[in-house]
Amino acid sequence: MPPPPFPPMPPTRWSDAPARYPDPALRVLDSRFARYVLFNAAVERVAEGFRWVEGPVWIGDHGCLLFSDIPADRLLRWDATSGLVTVFRDPSHHANGNTRDHEGRLITCEHATRRVTRTEHDGSITVLADSYDGTRLNAPNDVVVGPDGAVWFTDPGYGILSDYEGGKAPAELPTAVYRIPPDAGRGAEPERVVDDVDRPNGLCLSPDGARLYLVDSGASRSIRVYDVADGRLADGRPFADMSPGTSDGVRCDEDGNLWSAAGGGGDGYDGVHVFDPDGTRIGQIVLPESCANLCFGGLRRNRLFMAASRSVYAVYLNTRGA
Repeated sequence: MPPPPFPPMPPTRWSDAPARYPDPALRVLDSRFARYVLFNAAVERVAEGFRWVEGPVWIGDHGCLLFSDIPADRLLRWDATSGLVTVFRDPSHHANGNTRDHEGRLITCEHATRRVTRTEHDGSITVLADSYDGTRLNAPNDVVVGPDGAVWFTDPGYGILSDYEGGKAPAELPTAVYRIPPDAGRGAEPERVVDDVDRPNGLCLSPDGARLYLVDSGASRSIRVYDVADGRLADGRPFADMSPGTSDGVRCDEDGNLWSAAGGGGDGYDGVHVFDPDGTRIGQIVLPESCANLCFGGLRRNRLFMAASRSVYAVYLNTRGA
């Protein structure tokens, strides 16, 4: 009988027993991934005890990681020097995805208020989008800022499916991806750019901004890729099949590889899957929990932070985030 495609991890990996380098949680599936693995850097659980963590974003000027605990209705702050976790915002309106714009301001997707907001440097909140064509958004999920300053966000509607991660309500719009132009005024209407994906979830841009990767965590369990030109998407096509599980958040490194959060596939699958720009799965980081989202951070952008169910993990890599 052939071996399973995602063999399980050794059962002692997350116990107190010593582990030998290189860390077996980092799996080289293709020789192209080998150069990104540091032989003496292991996956670390840096924080734990949450309900469902999401939306990690590195705040380099403060040496900390912000992330959402959606059911707990809080934005949390992990300090890289002390390792302490403190509350950044409570309530957070069941915040999910977070990123920063080119001026260092925090951009957040909020389930409960069904909006995308920007936290200004003085702490005040600006609403970037809360409706389309006069109708309320469902529950914005993930967000990215393009090289031109445009804000792209997804609205799969997960935040209105129950009261656990937002507020249960009927969907008022189809699931979609939206773009807020860089020159749009406060409260300007977003543009709908994708409306034919079941559950558009995580998204990111390639380092040159010429590609947009989009996760469908619904029926297709896949990642799609689009060409980007002048703020418009073209030639949407399959990029990677994530079955038997699915993806959520995605990020690119400086070489254009796609690092995809993975969950729902069980032991040996859950964690992070890494794809070459040609779509080949070249590596894995196996975690003992489903991974929802991830980001690069640290002083040199060479530390990958992974928001995985009830914990936050990190690992140093021989590459940098785009």
